[in-house]
Amino acid sequence: MSLRILLMRFGIAAAGGALVAFAATTPAIGVDREDPGKKYIVNGEVTARAGLVLRSAPTRGGAAVRVAKYGEIVQIYCRTLSQNIDGNRQWYLLTDGTWAWGSARYIAAWKTPRWC
Repeated sequence: MSLRILLMRFGIAAAGGALVAFAATTPAIGVDREDPGKKYIVNGEVTARAGLVLRSAPTRGGAAVRVAKYGEIVQIYCRTLSQNIDGNRQWYLLTDGTWAWGSARYIAAWKTPRWC
């Protein structure tokens, strides 16, 4: 085997090893090791004057989980389309300890949440 071929194989092996070492020590971009879903959370404010009933399903027929007070800041994980409430079919899945649904008609989101 010629010296040239031997050096070429050694160079390819060294480059491959360096690439593997780099990939093993570099964290993936955009991954939050503590909570991968945390980057999707959007805050919103409850606008229903009498409070908003949060439900187990995104309909008025879902069981009541709790009531969010007027002005309360809630954490929105995602949104979906479901029962129409005063012309708005969007519902938000809230993650502030309850994992309950609230009608988007009565929550002012600070940014647009992602779809569920």
